[in-house]
This record gives sequence, C-alpha cells and structure tokens, in this order.
Amino acid sequence: MQSLIIHMATAHARKANVETLCQTLPDARVVDAESGEECVTRPGDLHTPNYPFAMNKGEIGCTRSHRKCWQWIVDQDVEYALICEDDLSIDHAIWKQAMGLVAQHANANSFIRLPAKARDKSIKNIDTNGVARLFVPKTIGLQTVCQVVGKNAAKALLKATEELDRPVDTLLQMHWVHGQKIHTIFPNGVKELTQELGGSTIQKKTITGQKLSREIKRKWYRWLVGSKPQEA
Repeated sequence: MQSLIIHMATAHARKANVETLCQTLPDARVVDAESGEECVTRPGDLHTPNYPFAMNKGEIGCTRSHRKCWQWIVDQDVEYALICEDDLSIDHAIWKQAMGLVAQHANANSFIRLPAKARDKSIKNIDTNGVARLFVPKTIGLQTVCQVVGKNAAKALLKATEELDRPVDTLLQMHWVHGQKIHTIFPNGVKELTQELGGSTIQKKTITGQKLSREIKRKWYRWLVGSKPQEA
C-alpha cells in the first residue's frame, strides 16, 4: 500500500511531523496541498440538504487536495492507497491492528475512515483485530485526517466533486450523493496534532454575534444529514 501525505510547503511548523510520517507510513510520499485561491464554488446548493455556510479558502484548498490524491490513485492505477493530512500522529500498537484490518478487507471499492475521534456509531460490525474494529457507521463522521481510498471509490468521489459547494468531509457524509459505501476502523491509533502544530489551516474567525446563528444552522444541518443513515 502506498501513502499520500497532504502538506502545504508554507506550513513550516508541520515539516518535522511530515518527515516522521514519511518514515512511518508504508511507501509514503508528500502531496503538495492545493490552494483555495481563484476557485469558483457554488453556494451550498448542489445537493440536498443545502449547505448553510460559504466555503473558506482553507476548506476549498483541503477539498482540492483530497481530489488531487483521488486523481493520483486513478492515474497510477493502484488498487487503493492511504491518504492522510500532515497533522496525523500514530499510536503504533493500535495502528498495527488497524492496518491488519486494512490488509484483510481493503480493495478497489473501499473507502475506510480512520478518524481521530470516536464519533462514528456502528450500524454493522464487520471484523475486529485486537481492539481495532471495522464497521459500517450509521452516520459518517467529519474530518479527513486519515483514510484508505480504493481506485473505484476515488473515481466515484471525483465525479461527485466536479463542482464544489461544501467541504470535503461534509460531502463524504452524503452517501446518497456519491454512492460510495463508507466504512470506519476505530480504535485505530490515529491522533491529530492540530493544536500542537499551530492550529488548523482552515479555521474561521467568527464575530461573536454570528456564533449563535451559525450554531443553530450547524445543528439543523447535522440533524438533516443524520436523518439519512447508511444501510448496513
């Protein structure tokens, strides 16, 4: 399995962690992160439910960076590859168990999330290896710090993101749009070093008076997405 590490060259605080990941992950290479500049997006109206927020430049760049990795998988004709972001950290003991599940179950049709947080709730258990558990999540969680993506899954996701109207992790939740079955492995040994490495590269600054409105919209959108669970 090959590994793709998304990294923006100007994120100097993350360089040492990228070097560690290059030494740790199988057949690893760095993928230059894409910019969010000069990219036309739609106002959250391509799919139902509508996304209530405008994408910022960081979210656009993140989405384009993942598309770049998906395209690489297709172009290189590899069965599947691991895609991670440059704030990934690994607990090696549990990670080894998770990679055992990947080796046994991943194929060209796979999209397997390895999230840092226990947000995905199982609707169907598939397999276990030590404490690591592979399952179908009822509602697909947010964040894209680490995942295994198959060639056919990459093709489906590229088609679903030809136009952008919402962040990549939000689009991935919409299995009824992209048609890709999503699996999760958790526990998995994955941690995020976002704060330790200087904070998120896609953070938004929100005026205090707007926070309540945003939170209401966010919770309503989350409820709408949660009302469309994956099938077991």
